[in-house]
Amino acid sequence: MHKSHSLHDFYQQKIYWLPDTLRQDIGHFNVFRLDDFVGPGACHLPYSRKDFYKITLVTGRSNYHYADKTLEIRGNALLFANPMVPYDWEPLDDDLTGYFCIFTEAFLQRHLVGGVELPMFQPGGQPLYTLTNEQLLATRQLFEKMTAEIDSDYAFKYDLLRNYVFELVHSAMKLQPATTLYRGSSAATRIASLFAELLERQFPIETPGQQVRLRNAHAFAGQLAVHVNHLNRALKEVTGKTTTQLIAERLIQEAYALLKHTDWNVSEISYCLGFEEPAHFNNFFRKHARTTPTALRVV
Repeated sequence: MHKSHSLHDFYQQKIYWLPDTLRQDIGHFNVFRLDDFVGPGACHLPYSRKDFYKITLVTGRSNYHYADKTLEIRGNALLFANPMVPYDWEPLDDDLTGYFCIFTEAFLQRHLVGGVELPMFQPGGQPLYTLTNEQLLATRQLFEKMTAEIDSDYAFKYDLLRNYVFELVHSAMKLQPATTLYRGSSAATRIASLFAELLERQFPIETPGQQVRLRNAHAFAGQLAVHVNHLNRALKEVTGKTTTQLIAERLIQEAYALLKHTDWNVSEISYCLGFEEPAHFNNFFRKHARTTPTALRVV
């Protein structure tokens, strides 16, 4: 898998210049017309994790390769990307249109602590929202306001730009039924949140030498300083799934990404995911994916 791409990489490969504000500690934000980054000769960043957040408005045909999934876009869509999940946007037409903005966690949290805990920026969150033509118009107007404001001399323009970002986020959240990331009592919710954070810290796998260390309920319970039965009850209450199920789902997600987007052999992938023998990984993958690692690669 390609190494994580930084903001510095983005500007060097896509824009060919570095903004003066990139090295400031206040956080970084910028907005661009998507039209300028598609068509013949456009630079394409590979499937990888980026160390910044990105929101894209797009109209046209494209594919969004996000984690272990490929999401087809055949109209208007709003895409969300975060530093924890590798992704790749694949244009299928040369006349795609839209906007995108990029920003760092420091920019988002400068005045609104906890902003990155919003559902679409969480592992397992919904990264794509389809838009009607009416919703497209309203969203486009927000990006147009961003584009005008970024070039203004207004002393508090970044506060205003931050508000536009949150307006985009809440507009997207209104497009799906009201849900909570976790449900249940506050104590169980805290345990589930800590478990999810601990699990996600092990991913993505970016080198063949990197290995998942926490692979079972007892290992997580030990790290969280709770009894394994207490951990299982909390996760079942909050997510409806067992600890083992949640770990297996995340391992399968990472296995899909490694099989599809690297040239590592099955033994290397098996090692990275913490399996003692490739045969154990093959049996695990077959059980959960209903196919073999080798068969997946030839699809």
